[in-house]
Amino acid sequence: MAKIYTSDEDERIIESIKGKGLLAVTKPKWVVLRLALAYSLKNPVEPEPELDQVKGRTGGAEYSYEQVTGMGQEKDYTDVYCAMLSIYHKRDLFTEADTFRKLLQRHIRRGLREFRTSWRESHDFHEYLYQEFLSDTVLGEETDENTATVDLESALKEIGVSGIIESSLNGPRITRYMVHLNHANDLDRLKKGLEKLSFILGLKQMGVFLKFSQTPKLIGIDIPRRHETWNTIQADKIREWCHAEQKHATLPVCVGVDVEGHPFVFDLVQTPHLFIAGTTGSGKSVCLHSVLLSLLYSNTTESLALCLIDPKRVEFSNYTKLPNLYGGSVVLEPDETLDILTTLLDEMDRREKILAEQNVRDISEYRNLTGASGEPLPRIVVIIEEVADLMVQEKSIEEPLVRLAQKGRASGIHLILSTQRPDAETFSGLLRSNIPSRIALTVQKSSESKIILDETGAEKLTGKGDMLIKLIGREVTRLHGLNVMPADIQTCLRLIGRP
Repeated sequence: MAKIYTSDEDERIIESIKGKGLLAVTKPKWVVLRLALAYSLKNPVEPEPELDQVKGRTGGAEYSYEQVTGMGQEKDYTDVYCAMLSIYHKRDLFTEADTFRKLLQRHIRRGLREFRTSWRESHDFHEYLYQEFLSDTVLGEETDENTATVDLESALKEIGVSGIIESSLNGPRITRYMVHLNHANDLDRLKKGLEKLSFILGLKQMGVFLKFSQTPKLIGIDIPRRHETWNTIQADKIREWCHAEQKHATLPVCVGVDVEGHPFVFDLVQTPHLFIAGTTGSGKSVCLHSVLLSLLYSNTTESLALCLIDPKRVEFSNYTKLPNLYGGSVVLEPDETLDILTTLLDEMDRREKILAEQNVRDISEYRNLTGASGEPLPRIVVIIEEVADLMVQEKSIEEPLVRLAQKGRASGIHLILSTQRPDAETFSGLLRSNIPSRIALTVQKSSESKIILDETGAEKLTGKGDMLIKLIGREVTRLHGLNVMPADIQTCLRLIGRP
């Protein structure tokens, strides 16, 4: 009888899921295997052969092929699973029974692995499954657009604003209502009454944002919807979106979509440095992964070097084998951070001399002038996962950061600093003046929003990747972050041919 094999780690996650009550104690464990199969099929990259059973296995468990597929039972899904895997792998597995069973195990074990890495036992597994499988589904029956419109019209009247709702547009999380105000004074009343409007609509701590249009007296009012109606934006489009911008951008980066669901891609070279901040659980680390995937997809090893600094020791663990890591490894210790920043200062000075010898202003002009004959000078992107922790442990780190922020752009060195504690000590005046591009995720207080953006608003975001981005020469834009999963990172590393 054919078997499906699992490891000790697989069995532990199966027991954890059953312990959360989803399947109750009476349901068989192979039901979890079916969920794992479904999760794996979401990933467009084929599972690795390493997931096959290895001879000499110790521990784990084995399940009969008939249990998993239901072969010979009242609910037999064998043909369904075979058809799904045939379409996925683009081969006729109905004539390759052994290959079908092997691929079935690979997908099941990969799905279990993703459950281990992306689900936390402290979180509700029902909600996790909903977000992963059903959050992209439009829940029309739960969203009564007519009722919402009437509620907004009533709320506007209550704060003394007279106007007509001309249209509405549902984005991933926000519904934008285009309102034609009857009088110019209604705009002042609307601005002053936003908190009351939020209270009347029952939005709790979430706020109402305004979007100005070019049409006279027409303004957009962005109202957040209930969490269960959100459309989660998956990260599998990063590669496509960044490639589409490569004609116009040297280092294209996509961290999310706007409130209407359109991808927002910017050029890090023009930024040229970035400060990212948000409270715990706001999506800051996921935002950093979006940046990293964007850079990896749109650049070669020769054109880009990554200097990754991770005092938390967990966020950049997936990138430790990248061949283009500046310094050869992910930096973990404060003293090592100071050393590598000092090395970067030396590299910046060296590059400035090269540019001066060629009588060019920056690295882009240098490449255009010398072409393939010049010394390769890859752009260097420095990403610090938690700059506040580093400054507490090693205060002298600020000085090289300021110098790099002041002069690094011309020589092709770019900084991305992030923290969950945005305060004047972490983001000092010198750094603020030299890093004008910022991203604010959800924060606890309006004062923190002012430190990041020089204006309030981030304290009213919906969390989980909701952000305000402020780039040089552009107005503040609201974005919804991408859902970057461990599988997306592994897919990226596999597609670009890196370990």
